[in-house]
Amino acid sequence: MMSKIFIDTNILVYSMDQFNPEKQLKCRNSLKSLNKDTKGVISTQVMQEFYVTATKKLHAEPLVVKDIINSFEKFETVLIQPEIIKEAIDCSIINRISFWDALIIVAAESAHCEKLWTEDLNAGQVIRGVRIENPVK
Repeated sequence: MMSKIFIDTNILVYSMDQFNPEKQLKCRNSLKSLNKDTKGVISTQVMQEFYVTATKKLHAEPLVVKDIINSFEKFETVLIQPEIIKEAIDCSIINRISFWDALIIVAAESAHCEKLWTEDLNAGQVIRGVRIENPVK
């Protein structure tokens, strides 16, 4: 069975962040490690956050970022539906985390991901059956 890894926005942003070459290299290597046996998963939230962060923080050209987003079609994409939002509210309350982090976790869970690559949560923690890993460390 193919394993799935949910990729948070910060991993994608660091992969193109020329201002932080160490994190850029680690994230690029992590993304390259995805292969036929391991599928990357993102959500519509991740795509939106990526666009805003890449254009505002990294000052990338909007059309360049759009082209990068086109390359995300190789990933499975979770559409953020009302049910996922309601589950994320519960997850944020129960786990005492931000709504946005909870939305990422619930999206990962809905896609049956084993792992979530992020810098925003505690590595090693398991929330809703999804193990948190920080490939930047």
